[in-house]
Amino acid sequence: MKIPPKILEMRTAVRSQLPPPKAGEALNHAEPRPPTTSLADIILGGQDGLVNVLGVILGVAAASSDLRIVIAAGFAATFAESISMGAVAYTSTLAEHDHYRAELERERREIRELPRAEEQEVRAIFTTWGFSGDLLERAVAQVIENEEAWVEVMMRNELKLAPIEATNALRAAVVVGLSAIVGSLIPLVGFLVLPIGAAVPVSMGVSAL
Repeated sequence: MKIPPKILEMRTAVRSQLPPPKAGEALNHAEPRPPTTSLADIILGGQDGLVNVLGVILGVAAASSDLRIVIAAGFAATFAESISMGAVAYTSTLAEHDHYRAELERERREIRELPRAEEQEVRAIFTTWGFSGDLLERAVAQVIENEEAWVEVMMRNELKLAPIEATNALRAAVVVGLSAIVGSLIPLVGFLVLPIGAAVPVSMGVSAL
């Protein structure tokens, strides 16, 4: 969502008049945030794959001394886990996108139907940032001149929501799915190179680390 040049100019002027750090930190809430990195998706997929596959192979190893069965069960769990986690990441990202769009449209309707109430909410937000007096009124007036800027302030500061692109769903699915595969292979390594008796403690130790 592009911020009009007038709003950016207003922010620059405000920063020069407000004492850091509190006011400066507050202003950052209304600025565009960078896209969510893949780190959370990597941790989600990797940890889930590791824990679930470890549980499967330890359970199978306790029931059978046949190393081939343990390894087969581990790879089967790896495949199922990666598909499952990738699908969850895809659908949950789309759900978050739909939620953001629904809240965005609701906020736009409220601004058009209840402008006075929404203006007061902007004033309350700016007041918590340290704005007061004429500076507060000028800041509020500048924001409510532009509906997109007004909506952005409300979305990020009242609802605490940031834009989520639907195109991120496929990326999230791929990252989580591949991370689940990598995580699932960690507890399997011991069983691929060691006898089953030695592989169990090694697998548990490596997975714990």
